[in-house]
Amino acid sequence: MITRLVDCRPREDYAAGHLPGAVQLDPESELTASAGDPAIGGRHPLPDPHALAAVFARAGIGPGTFVLAYDDGTSGWAARCWWLLRHLGHDDAGTFDLRVYDGPLSTGETRVERAPFVARVRDDDIAEMEELRARLGDPSLVLVDARAPERWRGDAEPLDPVAGRIPGARNAYYLEPLPDDLADAPELVVYCGSGVSAAPVVQKLVLAGRADVRLYPGSFSEWCRTPDNPIERGPAP
Repeated sequence: MITRLVDCRPREDYAAGHLPGAVQLDPESELTASAGDPAIGGRHPLPDPHALAAVFARAGIGPGTFVLAYDDGTSGWAARCWWLLRHLGHDDAGTFDLRVYDGPLSTGETRVERAPFVARVRDDDIAEMEELRARLGDPSLVLVDARAPERWRGDAEPLDPVAGRIPGARNAYYLEPLPDDLADAPELVVYCGSGVSAAPVVQKLVLAGRADVRLYPGSFSEWCRTPDNPIERGPAP
């Protein structure tokens, strides 16, 4: 098995200095579909699986490749890459926080040979808005909001037109450890603002033994733009 380093930071950060041998996948154009109406798919909609498979193939990811995706430790994009690989059936992947690295950096672009990546799209790792709306109040489904506590409470909302959360959602800020009892929930669905920072929470839950955790890709940016979707604010009831 070979290891492929994947830099999930913006292009300018990669050019300024990256791990030697790392290829770059642009967060906004390769790990996200083209921006459209955020009411359909949210602000960072999932890429088409076939287009994403071609991106991974160009990055030299194929059978027998272990992917180590990294970012600056705060953006969530490395975990987004990890989740997308897992969604397409490639489980040999992990993430790395560049802030703990103190070795040499490279500024030249890494070129690799194309690999035969084949998408085997999972059908059990995504939740859609219609299901969540139909199951509001269902005690067997635990919604997890990965945004900062002030956004979860609805005190502030810097990115979306409405502040608050999906009713009943618990808060598990993606930059903090998981709540102790979260992994024991019957069913788990994680969301955030646009589907990116939810991925680190999903990854933590998978590592805690909850391989059945699902992600809501449209997240709050889709939910809050849909007429008649209820919004909850304030501390937990």
